[in-house]
Amino acid sequence: MFDLLKEDWKTYEGNIARQGLWVMWVYRFGNWRYQIKNRWIRLPFSFLYKVLFVFVQILTGVELPCEAKVGRRFKIEHFGGIIVSGDASFGDDVVIRNGVTVGLRHTGQRGSPVIGNRVDIGAGAKILGTITIGDDVSIGANAVVIKDVPPNSIAVGIPAKIIPKK
Repeated sequence: MFDLLKEDWKTYEGNIARQGLWVMWVYRFGNWRYQIKNRWIRLPFSFLYKVLFVFVQILTGVELPCEAKVGRRFKIEHFGGIIVSGDASFGDDVVIRNGVTVGLRHTGQRGSPVIGNRVDIGAGAKILGTITIGDDVSIGANAVVIKDVPPNSIAVGIPAKIIPKK
């Protein structure tokens, strides 16, 4: 956990005022507590995580549950209005901006997106359903992505159209 926290510190350029850093610290803490095997020892850490999760969610407007899989150097560029489903998965070096939703396409149906490495997600984008976003993809602002996006592509529009990167 501490190596990831140091890496997050570098990702956010050592600026404690960056709310994305707060979110990542609570996220990393939430993941770390699962390493405690004894339920009774883990219980107070779980309670603390739940309090910190709600506190950071209120302050930043970012919902990133520790059940989601987040890679290294995950960067929340602009905070506010970010919702991530607990079964979503992100690769390394992903950048996410304000107003982004990553999650279920229909209420009550399991299945969230799997997002590759080096993906840049624009403000207001919605990535929904059991889809895969390849490596080195850019998703435009306000795009609604409901189908797979191959690597080295750009997704723009509603619904998103896929354009190969040149």
